[in-house]
Amino acid sequence: MTAHNRNLVAILGGSTAVYLALAVMMGVLPGIWLSGTPPGPGVAPLTAEQAAGRAVYVSEGCAYCHTQQVRPLATDSGFGRPSAPGDFAYQTPQLLGSERTGPDLTNIGNRQPGTVWQFMHLYQPRSVVPQSIMPAFPWLFEVVDQPPQGESAVPVPKPFAPAQGVIVPGARARALVAYLLALKQPAWPLPAAISTAPGASPPGAAPAGFDAAAGARLFTSHCAVCHGAEGAGVPGVFPSLAGDPVVNAADPAEQIRTVLHGRAGKTINGATYAGAMPPFADQISDQQIADIIDHERSSWGNHAPLVTAADVAAQRAQP
Repeated sequence: MTAHNRNLVAILGGSTAVYLALAVMMGVLPGIWLSGTPPGPGVAPLTAEQAAGRAVYVSEGCAYCHTQQVRPLATDSGFGRPSAPGDFAYQTPQLLGSERTGPDLTNIGNRQPGTVWQFMHLYQPRSVVPQSIMPAFPWLFEVVDQPPQGESAVPVPKPFAPAQGVIVPGARARALVAYLLALKQPAWPLPAAISTAPGASPPGAAPAGFDAAAGARLFTSHCAVCHGAEGAGVPGVFPSLAGDPVVNAADPAEQIRTVLHGRAGKTINGATYAGAMPPFADQISDQQIADIIDHERSSWGNHAPLVTAADVAAQRAQP
């Protein structure tokens, strides 16, 4: 073997050895270690339908634009608490993602637990979020003359609805939504869950004043997907907050309880809405809830007395 060939073999052999060593250190060993991580408290394996939905999530390329990892940073606090290894015990391979073109979906089952919103958003994202750049997935749905017995049509607003018939979710859409609704972080004690959240008040702190910027930011991240950036809602699906009697009431108790505990199946201003509002009691702090409510009470022509974190805490303490 010539000196040139020996050098070539040495270079190839050395680079191969380095590559294999890096692969073992960065891929194999962490994989072995993570596979032995026990599930965190409250973390459960997926059902058959949820697992089928996870396959749809992968095949439709959802992970290209959505992450499933919440970093311990204030900028991530709106998505949930920081992710922990035990959260992914039954999610192999993990769909952590690297791009956040759309919001993180780690805790979407808690942030947006209503199937109505999820189906509307999948069929046509702009029907609930006008500024959305997410592609629509109409091939996951069917247009029929009448929905099958026991099944409801997706209440897509008229500009996005078909000229004839109604929209019902197909089997793949139902499985995908079942998977998305399974993405729920088990709750941690509230102070730990919100320790990095912007606008959070430490335990025992005096109530802070209304932070208009924080209120607008929190409303955008938690409420605007249903009620709209201008508080107009979606007719027949999500109620408007502009001019709403509860939002403008002198006594804020009902509005605070609604944000804390959610609302579904109740008539609002004489109308019944298909969408359900999720509870936020375990997701954000009293000060953050106060800032959201104060944003609603001082926007879109609303003029109502503002609330404080102490007001929210008082309602939280009610049975």
